Amino acid sequence: MTPQDRVAERISTAARNAHVFLATAESLTGGQISCLLGAAPASSDWYRGSVVAYSSEVKHRVLKVPDGPVVSEASARAMAGAVAELLGADIAVAVTGAGGPDPQDGQPPGTVWFGLFAHGRIDTEMHRFDGEPQDVVTATTAHALVLLEQALTSVPGRVPPPVA
Repeated sequence: MTPQDRVAERISTAARNAHVFLATAESLTGGQISCLLGAAPASSDWYRGSVVAYSSEVKHRVLKVPDGPVVSEASARAMAGAVAELLGADIAVAVTGAGGPDPQDGQPPGTVWFGLFAHGRIDTEMHRFDGEPQDVVTATTAHALVLLEQALTSVPGRVPPPVA
């Protein structure tokens, strides 16, 4: 079991305990976050799904990303909010960035924006990861999982339905 698998397992336990739903919106990671969450224990109980929007057109049309560069804070913010609404999630993480080897939208390779929808608000942060494109994807995936786990530690959760 990889360290990322262990984080996904902890996310599963925390999401089930809090009775919340999670979702992801991915660009440069191409679905890797979703694969880890979907493979976690009892994922069908808490994981709503993902929108993997690699193309800018899909980001604009499906995830309500405003016109302009997609490697941006505005894009990450829009992606997180839209996927939470679209999939009915309480917590959602979004990632968009320049994986490399070339710059994108005027941003150097390794520039990644994260959006996190939780507690009814959206927070964003930017990181620059070193390495080859696969290194950037791996680091982005790992950080997105950390953000989800952190969000779950302070989520009030929803009250589970009564057992009949």
